[in-house]
Amino acid sequence: MKHTPPLLLLCACLGLTLGSAQAAPPDWSKVTASKITLLYPGASPIEWITKGSDHSGARALRKGESCASCHDQEAADMGKKLASGQLLEPRPIKGKAGSVPVNVQAAHDGSQLYLRFSWKQPAGGGAEKMDPTNQVKLTLMLDDNKIERANLSGCWESCHADLRTMPDGKDDKKTKYVKDGNLATGKYYDLMQWTSKGARHDGHVADKRVMDGGKALVDAKGEKKGDEWVVVFTRKFTGGQGDIALTAGKTYNFGFAIHDDHSAGRFHHVSLGHTLGLDAKADITANKH
Repeated sequence: MKHTPPLLLLCACLGLTLGSAQAAPPDWSKVTASKITLLYPGASPIEWITKGSDHSGARALRKGESCASCHDQEAADMGKKLASGQLLEPRPIKGKAGSVPVNVQAAHDGSQLYLRFSWKQPAGGGAEKMDPTNQVKLTLMLDDNKIERANLSGCWESCHADLRTMPDGKDDKKTKYVKDGNLATGKYYDLMQWTSKGARHDGHVADKRVMDGGKALVDAKGEKKGDEWVVVFTRKFTGGQGDIALTAGKTYNFGFAIHDDHSAGRFHHVSLGHTLGLDAKADITANKH
């Protein structure tokens, strides 16, 4: 049997390692884009969503119908009413866009997931800059089918009436959380965020929101080209605490939000609940490239 010299074996291993570390993102011109309309949600916590006397869709939700199945086609109209103060918004912002259509693309290379978001800058709202250092922030959350109703309501399971910017919020430090959220049991959202000032966060939402500490996020880059924003996340399949392990062939519950026009807290635009699949049929499918 012919033996390969140890030095050649070492070089080959190093080449494979370096090749994996330097994996390039996909050619996005060849990746299908799905349009998802984000809507302005106003003060609509999960407690309102699930209360039948307030929300007629609560009964459908209890029967297993998702928010998207009822409202996906009317997201823009709903957002307009909410942003104007006609519904569930005691503090309307003059000129606030009711919705933001976003093109979402996804792909993977067997060890890393790539997510690309692109949208046109909507018209600006009021003069108040809640977050003066960031014109835009984009946050996405994933659930490994462990959070009750996350497959139906998306990120809404982390939005509660007692949060700090809600009308009934009494604690200025209370951030998003999941009821009975627990890292040990896997009942949490994996969170990633990009900000226009250049920060990136890899955290989670369990019994409270933790913005950092994860190990899966490789990079998050964004830029504005003319009137269009483009943001790309690169994430390893596996990471550390608070990072959901991704597996080809599986689907995950997926939602994202954009804080536009220097907004903060609940004054963002959010998606309804969607699914992300890796080589699996879903609302957004990441195929291997």
